[in-house]
Amino acid sequence: MLNQPRISDEDFQKFREFFYRKTGMLFEDGKRYFVDKRLLERMAATDNETFRGYFTLLRFQASGAELQALINLMTVNETYFFREEYQFQCLVGSMLTEIVARRTSTKPIRIWSVPSSSGEEPYGIAIYLLEHWPLLRQWDVEIISSDIDTQILKQAKQGLYSDRAVQHVPEPLLKKYFQRVGTQYQVRQTLREAVEFTQVNVSDSADMRSHRHFDVIFCRNLLIYFDDISRKKTAESFFDALNPGGFICLGHSEAMSRISPLFDIRRFPEAIVYQKPLEAR
Repeated sequence: MLNQPRISDEDFQKFREFFYRKTGMLFEDGKRYFVDKRLLERMAATDNETFRGYFTLLRFQASGAELQALINLMTVNETYFFREEYQFQCLVGSMLTEIVARRTSTKPIRIWSVPSSSGEEPYGIAIYLLEHWPLLRQWDVEIISSDIDTQILKQAKQGLYSDRAVQHVPEPLLKKYFQRVGTQYQVRQTLREAVEFTQVNVSDSADMRSHRHFDVIFCRNLLIYFDDISRKKTAESFFDALNPGGFICLGHSEAMSRISPLFDIRRFPEAIVYQKPLEAR
């Protein structure tokens, strides 16, 4: 019987450093089994019997297709509708109130959801605005949602979800905004068309420069996968992507005050969020 390929400690360190440079994600030693399993899976899929051969492909393939395939496999996309709903309440109850009060033009209000995962967050934002923000009749709103994972973006555009994903959606809203497709629920087409999906690597400054002029950013439970240097760099990119006075929402276990001093802390009745100052300090 042929020996199965294995990932040595040296191989793991090389890959970890490479993947960190490319994505900003740093795998701790405790993730070793997770990483090795996926590397071996892609080695088999590309007919590479050694890590060295596969790593060469990963680094030098002109198209970058294998790196993208591995990124898709390495990223975790676990979410559901109306997760941390209090931030949606803060969006319609406090943040948008401030944004429209100081608005001097009729330019659309722009909301960015990143990472998109399979689309529950951006579609959930759209539903929340339709149901709970009366001024939606007076303002155009653009919802853009981005992810590094190309496969998950395709899934998000389809808008197909399991019972578990929609378990917190009230029955009236389920009937209003979803249709049953076999054993799944699909977001109705009019709602799917309300969200624009794009690919972006938040650790790539050039990628991030193509996303600008946002009023609100939802970036929840992404920065926990980064180290301090990558978190700070990404926070600075988000700062540049926001309009003056714009807001960013992080996950409940994340705090911008521990990442970057650029943002002001805003304590609204519904939630704590972070704001880009209206004027440069």
